[in-house]
Amino acid sequence: MTSVLRAVSLVLLSAALVLEVTSSASAQDMEQVKVVFKHVLPNAPGKSMVAVVVSYPPGGKSPSHHHASSAFIYAQVLSGTIRSQVDDEPAKVYQVGEGFYEVPGSHHRISENASDKAPASLLAVFVVDSNDNRLTTPDPK
Repeated sequence: MTSVLRAVSLVLLSAALVLEVTSSASAQDMEQVKVVFKHVLPNAPGKSMVAVVVSYPPGGKSPSHHHASSAFIYAQVLSGTIRSQVDDEPAKVYQVGEGFYEVPGSHHRISENASDKAPASLLAVFVVDSNDNRLTTPDPK
């Protein structure tokens, strides 16, 4: 009986470790988003400008998502290479200094580090309704 309990305990412990490693690995593959600027636009009533730096570890990515329906976005690659696909346009890889934009209502299907060896980052500047508190909503799974 004791050996059966040990075996069951070992199996449960192994399963817990596998789940922990799996969830840690997927968390490490995700982007980090940091707000670096936020201000109401005095010459555009009801609008704000919000800037975020999105950092990707090697091989990191964001889940497909939509932004606030009022958001016009300009993004510029700060480091590394970024693969992006907006709406039904073909995916494109952007290098340092290159940028792209998203019109309100766009679907950001792919946003990821194009390299599995080096980190990458981009600056995304949103012009958005001041009352839109949620800038990004991941697609349902």
